[in-house]
Amino acid sequence: VVSTQSTGSSGINAEYGDTLENCVCRKGYRTCLDIERPSEGCKDKNKVRYNTKECNEAEEYLSRRCNVMRKTKDIPDYYQMGPGTLKIPNSLFKDNRKRICDRLVSNNVPRGAVMLFEGGKQEQQYDTDRDIEFQQESYFMWLFGVMEADFLGAIDVDNSESILFMPRLPASYAVWMGELKTPEYFKKRYGVDRVHYTDEIVTILNQLRPSALLVMDGLNSDSKSHFQTPSFEGMDQFKVDTTTLYNEIADCRVQKSPGEMEIMRYVNEVSCEAHKEVMKMMKPGRMEYEGEATFKHYAYMKGGMRFVGYTCICASGNNAAVLHYGHAAEPNDKRVNDGDMLLFDMGAEYAGYTADITASFPANGRFTDNQKFVYNTCLKANKAVQAAMRPGVGWPDMHRLAERTIVEEFIQEGLLVNGTVEEMTEAFMGAIFMPHGLGHLIGLDVHDVGGYVNAPPRIQEPGIKYLRTTRDLEEGMVITVEPGVYFGDALIEAAYANPEQAKFMNKDRIEQFRGMGGVRIEDGVAVTANGSELLSHNLPRTVEEVEEFMNRSN
Repeated sequence: VVSTQSTGSSGINAEYGDTLENCVCRKGYRTCLDIERPSEGCKDKNKVRYNTKECNEAEEYLSRRCNVMRKTKDIPDYYQMGPGTLKIPNSLFKDNRKRICDRLVSNNVPRGAVMLFEGGKQEQQYDTDRDIEFQQESYFMWLFGVMEADFLGAIDVDNSESILFMPRLPASYAVWMGELKTPEYFKKRYGVDRVHYTDEIVTILNQLRPSALLVMDGLNSDSKSHFQTPSFEGMDQFKVDTTTLYNEIADCRVQKSPGEMEIMRYVNEVSCEAHKEVMKMMKPGRMEYEGEATFKHYAYMKGGMRFVGYTCICASGNNAAVLHYGHAAEPNDKRVNDGDMLLFDMGAEYAGYTADITASFPANGRFTDNQKFVYNTCLKANKAVQAAMRPGVGWPDMHRLAERTIVEEFIQEGLLVNGTVEEMTEAFMGAIFMPHGLGHLIGLDVHDVGGYVNAPPRIQEPGIKYLRTTRDLEEGMVITVEPGVYFGDALIEAAYANPEQAKFMNKDRIEQFRGMGGVRIEDGVAVTANGSELLSHNLPRTVEEVEEFMNRSN
């Protein structure tokens, strides 16, 4: 009970935030002067006769209030999984709310507008009663930091006032799921201005009298999925704007705040250490999925990271040429052989924010000459891009730089022949061996939003058409740099059959690399005012570092 309350005519008030002492002693209730009116004819307050029953009732009331305060005074105003894990203050989400409000005001959104958001819903697996492990919808997480399901939230654009609407849960929830939290609990826990129940939303919005309800409605440029616009009974009473909000808030999420950048450093740090644990234990004879299990165990045990940001890719040998290996039909279930290259693409997640890191290394701890060439080619492309990154640089130009670096190395090694780099670029030779985009924005989603907001259209050419953004780099962006060099059967066979490409291919030399799969070296990189910051810096990356680390560990 947060609001001021009283018993009968007592006038005794106990407010949320009072110290325990204030709660007990508020207005000196033990004299009962605030519990009942002085007896008729009594002028001296020190000689007042008082009703014992009413005093006892007041004492019981204040005792109940103090019990509430004992429970609520220690409610954290931050997110933290446990000792030693990162503490994320509620101010981070409050700042995010302020950012979008300021942006809308500067874009002349009409006064009196209120934004309305719907959080993720708890759902069951198909037609069973088994709950799917809940993770919060990313926009709602960015704004409120709420971990629980079935909430809604509103923000007054004019003053950034925030309101959460919580589900009214049945009493049986306490038996099956745990304590029934109060509105007061969520108000402090998430640092919002007000908390009401979802069944009160029409009443509360009517009190606000919004000039318009701004709701999300748009298409995700990566998934091609349409955002689910919030709805509730009685929504038709309000003027609803579905066109203003989506791109504005997506663009806000592109530039990470200093607080968000700290989270990105944390998830990258823990993910790097988890990758190193995998490198220590992997060897011929292990199963691919043992790498996945080791990564998840370390990230959760040491970093408090219950989830990973995407399906773990733990590919060995030729499986490493399959870009998104590890799915249900290819569940990291191959035995690792002596001589295999391993490509392990995994990132841990904390408070919704995720890393995305790929480590490639030889299972037996020693590169063959061919493996060393492919690895060094990929690493050279990675480092060339990072050295060129700074605000104002076009991301498609960085993709082309990586492709050009790979083609140049292939010419030098004799895999590509009979032409210049420019001629081979016109024939899209780079896309045969790097058939994906160079990298993507990352944050609350592994393929984070905003890639094609206020951006040039997607380039419809092999390889680069999969680039997840065409924007110029901006300070505060976090983006992956993940060049890859693969010898995938499907693309190589198609190139052999294409005269415009086959004329550049030294088939005898290329065949020596078939079966090794591929290499990807993926880092998380933040764009700074003058260049870039490598977030995933704590991994052995050069051939010498990888071999030294693995042989020392084993």
